Amino acid sequence: MLRSAFFVRVRAPLAVFAACAAIYVATLGRRALGPSDNTHFVNLALSLLHGQASVWGDRPPGTNDWAFFEGKWFVSFPAFPAVVIMPAVLVWGDRVWDPLYWAILAGLGPALIYVLLRHLRESAETGRTARDDLALTALFAFGSAYYFTAVQGTVWFAAHVVAVPLTAAFLLFGLRARRPLLAGCMLALCFWTRPSTMFLALLFAIEALDVTRRTSPEAAAPESWIAVLGRWLRSLDFARALPRLALFALPIAIAGGLAMWFNAARFHDPFEFGHTYLRIRWKGRIDKWGLANYHYLAKNLAVFLAALPWISAVSPYLRVSRHGLALWFTTPHYLGVLWPKRVNVTYVALALAAGAVAIVDLCYQNSGWIQFAYRFSLDYAVLLAAMLAIGGRKQGLGWYVLFVFAIAVNLFGAITFDRAPLFYDQDSTQNVIFQPD
Repeated sequence: MLRSAFFVRVRAPLAVFAACAAIYVATLGRRALGPSDNTHFVNLALSLLHGQASVWGDRPPGTNDWAFFEGKWFVSFPAFPAVVIMPAVLVWGDRVWDPLYWAILAGLGPALIYVLLRHLRESAETGRTARDDLALTALFAFGSAYYFTAVQGTVWFAAHVVAVPLTAAFLLFGLRARRPLLAGCMLALCFWTRPSTMFLALLFAIEALDVTRRTSPEAAAPESWIAVLGRWLRSLDFARALPRLALFALPIAIAGGLAMWFNAARFHDPFEFGHTYLRIRWKGRIDKWGLANYHYLAKNLAVFLAALPWISAVSPYLRVSRHGLALWFTTPHYLGVLWPKRVNVTYVALALAAGAVAIVDLCYQNSGWIQFAYRFSLDYAVLLAAMLAIGGRKQGLGWYVLFVFAIAVNLFGAITFDRAPLFYDQDSTQNVIFQPD
């Protein structure tokens, strides 16, 4: 009986995983049959397996985004994706077909998002059906930046493939502060994959404070949002919330300590991840403004909000900037989070946490370059999916019309990006965002 119940619970997520992984591999095409052009995580896995911090063999393949310090080459990207691909590296070494590996693993993201949406539905948070959950899962899997990201196989995109299921697992354990220690573990691994996701800790803090607050009497009359917030703040019980917050923070503190030790071992500075030493053309601006600064916000906002396809009378009639397309254009459903029918504390916590990560990403020294869709949105896209579910807007005819549009746009990107250069602007300066006059 227990086995039967377990099978019933896992068969839908397993089916989502299998279907998505199969479609990603099919979309990958010939790129599945060999190593990618940028095997940073494979090389980092080899280095770690040989007990050294610098690149194994001291000669990286290629010249794209390798850090150079004191005569040695390093991978500056956070190391957890290298741990994820390590089993394959143990078997095949540097000949592992990493695009195929990441495309199969990419099926895990939508599968865990489905589990998250099912949990919200069964907790009476959404009032949606299993069919609605599958539609939202399919929207994420094939109607968002995740689709083109899942079929690239190179270092920058592989990190997102690893971070998305970790983020979904963090929400599963962290919403209503259900499993503080496990939520902290998932966010710690997120930090070792995509550091900006660290700001998702705000969500757990709000949820922990909310579930442990003292009961306050309901208002006798409708209140302004300021009055509601004030009443919520007055009901908080920090002493009761502290044990959950401490359990949550423990693995994060350990992960931060390990990161500082690893950084000091490589670069003699616990706060230096290595991006300062990247051999890239943009090093001058990084030296001047840093990796994250308000200085970058305007350009990144232009991509985030206003980057559209370039239309012309000359074949192929359509072209995309290397900065990619605006978030609302590739996934218009995300606009729905701005006017939900239903708002609760969890919705507000999701919104604040997603907003915090979005602001950090928008102040980064590049826009996500080179990309089809705004890939940095994947740092908080799982939260947007949860907000769409909780928000209560009906998935009617208009929703499905936009669904078809999002699938079509992102299918085009998944098929053409890095394979059909005629559809993409070839500017290499990062200065061209909009179609020249």
